[in-house]
Parts: sequence; C-alpha cells; structure tokens
Amino acid sequence: MLFSRLLQPLPGLCAVCRGWGDGALCTKCHTRYASVVPRCERCALQVPAGVALCGQCLAHPPAFDAACTGLDYAYPWSTLIARFKFRETLELSDALVAPLRTALQRSAAPMPDLLLPVPLSRERLRERGYNQAWEATRRLARHLAIRCEARLLLRVKDSPHQLDLPPDQRAANVHGVFAVEPLRRTDLQGLHVAVIDDVMTTGATCAELARVLKQAGAKRVSAWALARTPRDAS
Repeated sequence: MLFSRLLQPLPGLCAVCRGWGDGALCTKCHTRYASVVPRCERCALQVPAGVALCGQCLAHPPAFDAACTGLDYAYPWSTLIARFKFRETLELSDALVAPLRTALQRSAAPMPDLLLPVPLSRERLRERGYNQAWEATRRLARHLAIRCEARLLLRVKDSPHQLDLPPDQRAANVHGVFAVEPLRRTDLQGLHVAVIDDVMTTGATCAELARVLKQAGAKRVSAWALARTPRDAS
C-alpha cells in the first residue's frame, strides 16, 4: 500500500493554469487542450472524421510508413515543449508524452519492435545536456513495454535548425545528416522501427531517418512526435 502511494504523482502547480493538480499538468487543462481528433494515418495531420489518409499522402506518400501524434503544435503545447526542450524542464516529460501514448493506444496500427530517438549532434547535446527525444522515447518504451536504444542512430554532422529554414529547404538540410551505428546495422534487419521526435513540422527529418533505417534493413518505419505542426502553420 505504501509503495503504491509513493508511485502516485505528487501535487503541484499546473504548468498552464497554475492551479493545483497531480503532476505537471492538471486534469482540467489536459482535457481542455489535448482533445482527440482524427488524423491522417500516414502523416498525422488532422483530417475530417472517417478519412484515413489525407490527399497529400495519397498523391505523394512520405518515406515513413505511418505517423502518430497526440497534439497539434499550438498553445499551450508549443510553450511547454520549448521549455522541455531548451530550459531543462524535464518534469514536463510525462505530461507531454501522455497524449501521444493515448493516441497510440487508440490506434489500430501495429506496434513497432524498437523505438529510436531522433539523435542530436555532439555539440547540441553538450550544450543542452540531454536529448529531449530520448527523454520521450525512454518513457514511451517503459509504458508500452517496447525495447528502445539511445545510440543506434547517429547524427554524423551538424546542420542548421529546421525551424530556421523555409519548408522547401528542410529536406535538403537533413540529407546525409543521419547514419546507423556501423557495427550494429544487422540489428535492424526485418524490424518495424519507430523514430520519436518532439515536433514534426514538414516530416523531412523523419523521412530522411526512414530512408537511412530502410537502407540498413528495417522493414517498416513509423514516425512518432509529441506534437504535429498543422499544415497551414508549417
């Protein structure tokens, strides 16, 4: 009994409304801002109810095979993710991961064999002290009981931040940036792999990672993100 009580979230101030609640986000704000909406199964953009794939994915499907997110990248999540990503606010991790976990549990898509975070360059990892994608990945892995690896994917060269570039330049910006650890390429043979990032905007990063993973032998690649930038905001 005592042990189970220790596992419960401690009361604290909600990161959005500053009211009291359990954990970093109160139930009221979570319900208000994390409503479940229909999304394209291939790119995770919002679609009308009953639609499985958006027109863009029907005409030009991305390199990854499926995508999932629990949130649109908008208030208050854009602010919370920035704090989580740049200000060492790791106590927000569980609150940000929870909507994605809910979306995955509601999805009929098959679960992957392996979870991999989008890797940071050495310079950014040294500056930040942690990779926010790995913080999300390891929490998802624990909740979903799926194996995860922190260092199987490598970022072999630095590049300008995607948000600093117009959408039509982002694919070229990440081309050749990622690689699979050379001594572990056989680990991916025939696997369904999910790559996890904090935000998916155009999908260029996940598409490049899907290309690299499939070249190394992965059979299927899913793209998961804490939040997805709406089409008219990308």
